[in-house]
Amino acid sequence: MGNEQAFFSRCSEAFDAIAKMQNPLIVHHYDCDGITSGAIVASWFESAKKPYRMLTVKRIDQQTIISLKHEKDIIFVDLGSSSPSVEELSKSNVVIIDHHQPQTKEHLQANPHLFGFDGGSHASASACAYFVFRRMPDLGITGAVGDIQYPLQSLNRIMLLEAQKAGEVQVKKDLRLFGKSSRPLIQFLAYADDPYLPGLTGNDEAAAFFLSQLGISLKDEKGWRTYYSLTQEEKKRLVSALAQLVSERISAELAEKLVGEVYLFLSRPQNTELFDASDFSTLVNACGRNGRYQLGVDVCLGKEGAYEEARALLAIHRKHLKDGLAFAQQNLQDFGKFFFLDGRGVISDTIIGVVIGMLFPAGKPKPIIGIALEEEGNIKISARASKSHVERGLNLGLALSGASEAVGGIGGGHNIAAGASIPPSALNDFLKELGERL
Repeated sequence: MGNEQAFFSRCSEAFDAIAKMQNPLIVHHYDCDGITSGAIVASWFESAKKPYRMLTVKRIDQQTIISLKHEKDIIFVDLGSSSPSVEELSKSNVVIIDHHQPQTKEHLQANPHLFGFDGGSHASASACAYFVFRRMPDLGITGAVGDIQYPLQSLNRIMLLEAQKAGEVQVKKDLRLFGKSSRPLIQFLAYADDPYLPGLTGNDEAAAFFLSQLGISLKDEKGWRTYYSLTQEEKKRLVSALAQLVSERISAELAEKLVGEVYLFLSRPQNTELFDASDFSTLVNACGRNGRYQLGVDVCLGKEGAYEEARALLAIHRKHLKDGLAFAQQNLQDFGKFFFLDGRGVISDTIIGVVIGMLFPAGKPKPIIGIALEEEGNIKISARASKSHVERGLNLGLALSGASEAVGGIGGGHNIAAGASIPPSALNDFLKELGERL
């Protein structure tokens, strides 16, 4: 078990150092956890009426380090710990809020790994940011859910319990499909993609017939009904029928995962994606994965018009994921030590990790490695494993870090999920190196 008090003490130390900064640059990652954690930091500066600036990056490479050397005050969020190159920023005042496996101990770091916790499952970067600033736990929970740290445990759980006690979050056991508060029932089933609902996903007529067979009306006096507007009896019928469908057509294991803890944000508007942590994380992720980083931050901070703009972007994002998953299901290769997906030219580098992560609900006996092309011409590597792999000793973060560095690239991450960037000419050598390390 980790040392909670020592971690919280470090978070307080980080806060004290940050509070003294004048117009710092907040450098954060572009995924859901990076955007929510960056937004927590920004929210404190806004509440304190202090100036700040934000920079979103996919990774910390040498070019990034060079661009930061003139900065006086820097706050790395969801970045920094696994990048030894931050040691070059010796003339800057740097604070790191991160949850990745540390490869450097320079600068002041609020990182759970340094206190005996697993940053891949015990605390997201947004949870770390919450403990530094003690504000906006809904963003901390959204970031943790978006970082696939579900169900919330350890430090994440402490954050959740504090939010419950403050009356900001409600925890329920319910269906975990996307759109419970925001989608009319037909679209709720027909647009489901995590998991796919055999015979229903992509088929509005089949979804409508499925609901009519269950005796569930699609409208009431207020208009189109959503899942949250159903009675308890209607919910039970729907959940039971969906579980039976998924169990028969995919697997009993996946059917069991349809229901679980759901986190509802009582201060956010109902009937929107902002009310449910899973929906909120998907909305923020859509912003980050489509290059609209500031829009994601603005959604988190409740800026006027940001939610409506992000919701339009979400439809495009989900289509990209749907197309990417369809390609992955047809083109996944078995490379012995791991499954391999070559998504170059088909799947964007910003969603390759999400796509291979979506392959895991069907159950994979070994890790999945996916690749895509980056704008700069390098190859983006994304890797995902299961909890059972990690329990048997797998550490993808260390494996990708070592394999990428051996071929002139950079990489790292968590034991269960990691990424890297390598020169295009080094792919074969990288895969061989990775296979040996795995």
